[in-house]
Amino acid sequence: MAKRRPLLRAVAELLNAANGVRPLAREGYPTIPVFAFGWPTSEMSALYLAGSMLDAVRRGLRGDFRGVRGRLAMVLTAVAWGLLWVIHHRNVAAQPHFEEPLREALGEDYQEIAEAAKSTRRRLVGVFPNDVIRRRYVEHTVQYGPHGRVNRADIWRRADLPRDGKAPVLLQVPGGAWAIGMRRPQAYPLLSHLADHGWVCVSIDYRVSPRHTWPDHIVDVKRALAWIKEHIAEYGGDPDFVAISGGSAGGHLSALAALTSDDPQFQPGFEDADTSVVAAVPVYGRYDWVSGRGNGRREFIAFLQKFVVKRSITADHQLYVNASPRFLVRPDAPPFFVLHGRDDSIIPVPEGREFVEALREVSTSPVVYAEIPHAQHAFDFYYGSPRAHYTAQAVEEFLSWVQAKRPRTTRTPPDLPAARP
Repeated sequence: MAKRRPLLRAVAELLNAANGVRPLAREGYPTIPVFAFGWPTSEMSALYLAGSMLDAVRRGLRGDFRGVRGRLAMVLTAVAWGLLWVIHHRNVAAQPHFEEPLREALGEDYQEIAEAAKSTRRRLVGVFPNDVIRRRYVEHTVQYGPHGRVNRADIWRRADLPRDGKAPVLLQVPGGAWAIGMRRPQAYPLLSHLADHGWVCVSIDYRVSPRHTWPDHIVDVKRALAWIKEHIAEYGGDPDFVAISGGSAGGHLSALAALTSDDPQFQPGFEDADTSVVAAVPVYGRYDWVSGRGNGRREFIAFLQKFVVKRSITADHQLYVNASPRFLVRPDAPPFFVLHGRDDSIIPVPEGREFVEALREVSTSPVVYAEIPHAQHAFDFYYGSPRAHYTAQAVEEFLSWVQAKRPRTTRTPPDLPAARP
């Protein structure tokens, strides 16, 4: 029988909970395991707490907490429970940090204006397995570019959405350090929320490193936008209202796409295609590929040089500048809603602050910035996470506000049938 080590396990649980409260490392390569353990703990603390308590009952019945070491293990485990409760309480209380930035930038009546643009009002409740929710909304997987399976896209839409409904459209760009880029299961809370409210969403894969080299990644995002403009009406979407979003590397790519709609270097062979977007919602993205100052910046630049760009930043400095949304801000940029977690250990929060500051200096469109206290990287990923729900709700209200404020060049989408329980 395996030797029981209740004290060691209790210490591990306590460290994991403490890392969820506040990342234990914010610089260098240790931030990777800190994120890997802290992200699920910080977003699923209620499940962790319930599971730990049930397991403690089981272990207590078999005698793990007898003796001095056992009692100490029980005390440390109880402290970990207290920290998990703190995490959950902070998550539930985070909603104002999503709403207040919208109110400040868009006005006190932004929710009323957003409501006027919505074609239907429904709300998902509860925790759903990822594949179940995908099957509920994804009827079509399409080929948007010439590069086989890496140019595939899922079309998220309600089955009862009219084919001529001209529903608003979102392109979702997955993250993964420009080396993964899998559309499944990223952003499912947002995609299902928008689809449930009458949107058409397109979630893509794209070419990734190290097999592929920059700028293949952004070229594929542009190809997806060009495909949407040409084909999305076939699925009930409005090609004249296409927004873009993404998290992490997807945040970088969505911001870059929004700021380079007329840049032929990222549209080889389809230079004349319309790849403009009406709004951008980058989430915890990398917006600066040039600066070497700040936590983790040296490691990040080294990663780009070796695996993504595969060229020296010294020899090809302009290539890195052209890939940096922070240095491509422009007066005619579309409306932006930038979100970042204050406790992000993978992409530190100054990255979001500096990009927003640069954008606000020149853009004539609204720039909303929501900095979420205590939030780790990928805070919008899980079903059941309060912050994932608040993110989806805030993004929908922002994009609906943008829709309401745009000149009505097309007819108003019809109301969808009432939701069935």
